[in-house]
Amino acid sequence: QVQLVESGGGTVQPGGSLTLSCAGSGFTLESYTIGWFRRAPGKEREGVSCLASSDGSTYYGDSVQGRVTIARDVAKNTVILQMNSLKPEATAVYYCALGGLRTQCVYYGGDYFEEADFGSWGQGTQVTVSS
Repeated sequence: QVQLVESGGGTVQPGGSLTLSCAGSGFTLESYTIGWFRRAPGKEREGVSCLASSDGSTYYGDSVQGRVTIARDVAKNTVILQMNSLKPEATAVYYCALGGLRTQCVYYGGDYFEEADFGSWGQGTQVTVSS
């Protein structure tokens, strides 16, 4: 059974860092495009980052550009999202999502990724940025 599990969320002060992890269960995560999304209270879900399985290209939403890094940890069968210089507006539930095999990320600009390309989603992990 394909399953994604996020971890690493928590509460951090503004300017702090967190590393989120998306673990794959029942399959090899390395072969798939992986996306990270978030939903803040009262807001629509938005794209954070995407890692393409076709060529390893990475994409970042405008809201996090320069402060977030997505990467694979092949040995652990995970994809991490390193977040630095966190701002209060980053407070949200963060989800990882499973894309296709040897596919690209479809990025429209801003914080918009093609969500229809992602078939399985994790349960989410809460990130709170507050002093």
